[in-house]
Amino acid sequence: MVWLPCSGQSQVPSHAVFDELLHKHVTLDGRVNYLGFVKDSITFSHYLRILSEHPPQSTWSVNERKAFWINAYNAFTIKLIIDNYPVKSIKDLGGWIYKVNTPWDIQFLRIGSETMDLNNIEHDKLRADFDDPRIHFAIVCASKSCPKLVNASYEAASLESQLDQAARDFLSDTSRNKIATDQLEISSIFKWYRGDFTKSGSLVDYINNYTTISINSNARISFLDYDWTLNE
Repeated sequence: MVWLPCSGQSQVPSHAVFDELLHKHVTLDGRVNYLGFVKDSITFSHYLRILSEHPPQSTWSVNERKAFWINAYNAFTIKLIIDNYPVKSIKDLGGWIYKVNTPWDIQFLRIGSETMDLNNIEHDKLRADFDDPRIHFAIVCASKSCPKLVNASYEAASLESQLDQAARDFLSDTSRNKIATDQLEISSIFKWYRGDFTKSGSLVDYINNYTTISINSNARISFLDYDWTLNE
């Protein structure tokens, strides 16, 4: 293991440590070996510390900032799970245990001077700052119906192709979306965040960008139930 520290807070941090851990503990189809992350907790904690000590700066490029927040969301989600492991579902972590309504409201992470929760990353950083619906295919909430956790870190230099691939992979996965020319049975993500996907056209228009099936504009749309079981 080669750790790549940063020389200053304004430096864009390396995600190489996270990339190595993802290769080691996540399968190609996105199943996570959480006990593997527990065993590599020293290395994993080092990466989380890198994120905490190097918050995004205005001098960073858009893709450097976007990649940072995607990796941060995924890494700290893993952290939340392993801190409470074993757990059947991330949704079991809300309520009286942490005295918050949902696990996404638990303020357990720190980036720079900000104490944050996962909702802050998703809504206040990613959705608010970048207006890129593809982030919904990249951030993973530790559940079977989520997009798969890719076994590589997101990197600024390849981010556009990585996000396009994440969208194609998610839509072609018949366990998460069932797509035909005249009918769509799709993830509830498209219902919850429909406004993100329809700013410049219909939902069908958006999905047609990332599927090989040509969907009719009047195709019937329904939404699949979400399985919050741990993506283990």
